[in-house]
Amino acid sequence: MKIKTGDMMPEIKLPAVTGGDFDLSTIKGKKIMLTFYRFAQCPFCNLRIHELIKAYDKFGENFEMVAIFQAPISHLSKTMKRHNAPFTILADTKFDYFIEHSVERSWFKFLKGCALKFSRVAKATGMGFLPTELPHGYMSTIPVDVLIDENGTVQRVLYGKDTGDHIPIKDIIEFSNP
Repeated sequence: MKIKTGDMMPEIKLPAVTGGDFDLSTIKGKKIMLTFYRFAQCPFCNLRIHELIKAYDKFGENFEMVAIFQAPISHLSKTMKRHNAPFTILADTKFDYFIEHSVERSWFKFLKGCALKFSRVAKATGMGFLPTELPHGYMSTIPVDVLIDENGTVQRVLYGKDTGDHIPIKDIIEFSNP
């Protein structure tokens, strides 16, 4: 079922690239941005992770980010080492939470993102964010961003219109700060 504004965010428990399992309930009481990304080496996704890291010092102190990729934890850990992200990155190898939350797969939206956001593809390519092996996950997955308040209530959700569609970083900064 799709996540909607006003929903209570259900529990999520998955392996983290830092080791062990991560449970969303451990950060209850904080504002959260939860994002369902595509596969670990996705150029759009890696560019977005890079941009979030660059903006990280502008986010509020009582704010956490959680990224979920469809990838085996070993592959995701290896791929994400280059970022050294200051936030949680999780592996949903079996695509279970993606299915549970109706994260879409669409070849049309995949191609639309590549065509309409070609400048982002070029930027990601120029930064070296290119798959070096076959994807460990679906290429046609469309991202979903969810902003959750301190009480666990969804304040905003964006089911992407294409592979590069996310809540703007300026909106995340505004949400994250008191």
